[in-house]
Amino acid sequence: MFNFQQCRDHCLMQLQSVEDFPFGPDVYVYKVGKIFAILSEQDGIARVNLKCDPAEAVMLRDIFPAITPGYHMNKQHWNTVLLDGSVPENEIKRQIDNSYQLIVKSLPKAKRPLLI
Repeated sequence: MFNFQQCRDHCLMQLQSVEDFPFGPDVYVYKVGKIFAILSEQDGIARVNLKCDPAEAVMLRDIFPAITPGYHMNKQHWNTVLLDGSVPENEIKRQIDNSYQLIVKSLPKAKRPLLI
């Protein structure tokens, strides 16, 4: 099962990713200029908010019950993924990678990481 620490490690593996705590010590924020992931834990279950293409976001919510509209985020562009073991590890990693790519593409060219 893909857990909190594995999610944290994968977010930090993204090029020039920075871990920050602007919302308090229990909310892990990952950004590269802008936020691409927000990781937290509630009632012993980790959850991560990830940016997503709007059409794909709806599709993922239809496929996986553990994926819901982004908690405290724009519901059209963000999903919350419960790390409860029901979403395959490779799918969660793919979503983290996609979220990172969406954010990088939205940055001015001068602020983008050298390698995407």
